[in-house]
This record gives sequence, structure tokens and C-alpha cells, in this order.
Amino acid sequence: MADEGERHCGYVAIVGRPNVGKSTLLNHLLGQKISITSRKPQTTRHQVLGIQTKSNNQIIFVDTPGLHLNAGKAINRYMNRAATSAIRDVDLVVFVIDRTAWTDEDANVLAQIEQSGLPTLLVINKVDLLADKAELLPHLERLAKLAEFAAILPVSALRQHNVDTLEMEILKFLPRSEYFFPEDQITDRSQRFLAAEMVREKIMRQLGDELPYAIAVEIEEFAQENEVLHISAAIYVERSGQKKILIGDKGSRLRSIGSQARVDMESIFDSKVMLRLWVKVKSGWSDDERALRSLGYDDR
Repeated sequence: MADEGERHCGYVAIVGRPNVGKSTLLNHLLGQKISITSRKPQTTRHQVLGIQTKSNNQIIFVDTPGLHLNAGKAINRYMNRAATSAIRDVDLVVFVIDRTAWTDEDANVLAQIEQSGLPTLLVINKVDLLADKAELLPHLERLAKLAEFAAILPVSALRQHNVDTLEMEILKFLPRSEYFFPEDQITDRSQRFLAAEMVREKIMRQLGDELPYAIAVEIEEFAQENEVLHISAAIYVERSGQKKILIGDKGSRLRSIGSQARVDMESIFDSKVMLRLWVKVKSGWSDDERALRSLGYDDR
């Protein structure tokens, strides 16, 4: 182990196909919410850094969109680029899969990782949901034959089972280095970005079946006035019918989304929040490279 006082710092990419629990895992590793979550695949659209600094170690987690095989639309291609670029620029990969499932998309992720040649921890998430725990051991044996993983760890991100063990494994791969970020910084993302993501999370959770991927959120106002943070957000949909669904009967759905998002904002920003939401139709935005860049999908 490192000498007392010697600092270590490194980047760790959390990768996997959509909906395996990558963002939930990041939030529990950090002990606070940075990445939004929902039951719908492809909730995460951007790379998001989560920074954990403690005991002379700084781990810079890179949460990534799920890598998927169907990349027909511009936004899907953007998400795949965000995920694959993260694999190239880190010290360690944490590859997350869902219980005993192994799909073509999982195999695609593994192929991308193997091209990088990076050390990889394989994390089997959601083991608390396994109906038959006896299935796990033979599955572990099969997975061990797929690649030279540095370790294979069954975890439950949601129940925080074995998450501490995963963190100890990650620390083994941090290079000796001074910190890249201030010790009190927890993410590289702005408060405006986090506010937009909180609104999008509530929409995904409430309307994930009706509006799975047809929405984007842009913050138009973010201003502190005395004790109140004033935030105005435009929610973009692609068709007028989607706008009606989002607004709901007499505005009920939009009010519910706004109310839930405001609670999260007040918690993370430590301020009273006045939130205003508007719904706008921007036809075809998800398959328009220029529209995506204007909405913050900028391959940063």
C-alpha cells in the first residue's frame, strides 16, 4: 500500500450496456446523487464526472451512457461516442452487467474494453434481485473465461452490498499523483447542467413509457435573488402530441414534474428554488446534429 501521506489520483470509467445500474452505482460510491436514474434504458446521455476524495486518494469516476448496438439517430451516436471516448482516457474500467444476463450488447461493451487494453473490474450488479442465488457461482465461472478481468465482484448498488469491496479494489489501480480537482469538488458539471438533469429525471420517471427519449431540457434562467434561486427551464419535445402528454390535464403533469424536481434542487443547491417550466416543440431535434449541439450535446 501507499506510504502514509502519499497521494494517489486516477480516472475510472463506469461502462456497460443501457439500464444495468451504472448511475446508481456511481451515486452510492460517492454517497450523494450526481447522476440521474430511472428504470428506463438510456437515462444517462452525457459523461458525468463524480469526484471522491478521501484518505489521500482521489477517484474521478466517469459515468457514461449505455453502449448500445442500435445507433440510428444522431443522439444515439452521440451517446456511444461519449461512452467509447471514456474508455480510452482512464486508468481503470468498471464494467457493469445485470445479474446472470449476458447479451449481444454486453459482448459489444467487452469488445470495446478489450481494444483499450485497460485493467477491468467486472461488476455483477443487482444480485439482490436474483431469485435463485445458486445461479451465481456457475455464472461467475463462465464470465471468468471471457476475458482476463482484474476481479469479478457481485454487488447490489441499490442495497450497497459489496460496494465498499469494489472501492477497495479500485484503489489498487490509482497511480501516484497529486489531485486533479479541489478536495471539496464532487463533479465537473455546472449547477445549470444538474438542474436540467433533475427535470429530465422526473420526466423519465413519470412518463418513461409515453415519452421515452423524445425530450431534452435547456435551462434558460439560473439566477440567485436574495434567498431564492430562480430557475426557468424549457422542455423540448418533437411533436405537439407529446407536448399535450407532458403538460397533462390542466397542467397537472407538468406541475407534478416541477414539484418533484424543485425538491431535489433545493436539496443539492441548499437554497429555496422558484422553478418555472415551459414546453416547446422542436421537431426532429434528436436526429439533428446542430440541434443537439445547441442543447448541450457537444462531445466535450
